[in-house]
Amino acid sequence: MIKVLSVTSECAPLVKTGGLADVAGALPLALAAHNVHMRTLLPGYPAVMKQLAKPKTVMTLADIFGGTVRVLASTIAGLDLLVVDAPHLFKREGNIYSGYDGAEWNDNPERFSALCQVAANIARNGIDGWQPDVCHGHDWQAGLMPEYMRSDKKRPATVMTIHNIAFQGLADPITIGKLGLDPYRFTRDGYEFWGKVSSLKAGLMSADRITTVSKTYAAELMRPEFGMGLEGVIDKRRYSLTGIVNGIDDVVWNPTTDLAITPYKTPAGKAKNKAALQAEFGLEKSDGPLCVVVSRLTHQKGLDMLLQSLPTLLDRGGQLIVLGTGDSGLEAAFRAETRHKNVAVHIGYDEDMSHRLIAGGDAILVPSRFEPCGLTQLYALRYGTVPLVSLTGGLADTVINTSAAAMAMKCATGIQVTPVTANALSLALTDLCDLYANKTVWKMLQKNGMKQPVNWDASAGAYAALYKDLIK
Repeated sequence: MIKVLSVTSECAPLVKTGGLADVAGALPLALAAHNVHMRTLLPGYPAVMKQLAKPKTVMTLADIFGGTVRVLASTIAGLDLLVVDAPHLFKREGNIYSGYDGAEWNDNPERFSALCQVAANIARNGIDGWQPDVCHGHDWQAGLMPEYMRSDKKRPATVMTIHNIAFQGLADPITIGKLGLDPYRFTRDGYEFWGKVSSLKAGLMSADRITTVSKTYAAELMRPEFGMGLEGVIDKRRYSLTGIVNGIDDVVWNPTTDLAITPYKTPAGKAKNKAALQAEFGLEKSDGPLCVVVSRLTHQKGLDMLLQSLPTLLDRGGQLIVLGTGDSGLEAAFRAETRHKNVAVHIGYDEDMSHRLIAGGDAILVPSRFEPCGLTQLYALRYGTVPLVSLTGGLADTVINTSAAAMAMKCATGIQVTPVTANALSLALTDLCDLYANKTVWKMLQKNGMKQPVNWDASAGAYAALYKDLIK
């Protein structure tokens, strides 16, 4: 049995702002089949603390950033949890990273340093009679964990996973002493990044191995347009880098048992869900495809390009429903598009609604400028909803394009857009409408998607193999 400590800032179903939470929540359960016992360490936000069932105090640390820290053990939804109970750091209302005004908490470096200090303590001393063979950190919030353990003579192996390199956890160098960092490591070959402390760079420079969430994204990260200033670091550590595509929880996302929809086993079963979705959003029946977007509304997601190319879809009788929240300008722009009878928008996020959109939509649109992995296209494939995606990152790795060769082999599952521009997206939407008009071809795409292996089986096996290699 390999013992792994997963260090993460969020974990579904307890607390979620994005795909990281889904991965952190699904991976431990998938790894159990590969003889890996993973315990998940995460902060004790109010939402987490409310859900703990009979927590047991397994560690107490006297003073971390001005307050006592307890580590609580509990089990929820099959997850073996270790929760950092530090009210002075984590008992706050609003987003887990920011206040109601949208501004990040000024002490975020200290908050997640505390998480990493607890992780390092568990790695060195064990907890509740359990000591990890591997410590696996996720994104910048866990980046200081391998840095704190770097000089330990006897320590577990360390892994850092990049879910999105755009977020790097930068801090003023005046915090070096407060964060307990070695000042001599504030260099180009350490954790210094353009005069700032970078928690992510610290993890990338000090971890034994680095993974990211698709093979294509791993290669993209060594290019300036994707590396966000860390492309040199990734290139330097390329022999320690592995791309492992994410999977999805195929119990939660299962069209045959999904309680949020009318369950179905074949593409024909989508018709009831489409009709219900159109009725829910006040859309009439239309000859074109019903397209859905379930996304953060940001520049990264390419939704400004969708606004530019939307007339192409509407002119062909297509419809669009958008579910998401994010940039206020994009929110307002999509609201304005509801002047068209075939456009509907829900600003906000609703988990059940996301299931209804993916079950009822004919196609899902994911025109991201970059996308480390992406999960919505995987949900869509599972539900027979044809994905239209940019040719980047995990979108490139998980959707088989409707190229002439793939169509001849009858193995295509969706449409890939390249280059990632509004003009190319307009052409792709035209192709989408043409394919939808051919019911035989469209049904083939739907069936192909529903047969794709999108769960965690293969990816969990790849992580298990990585852990085994590390502890040899």
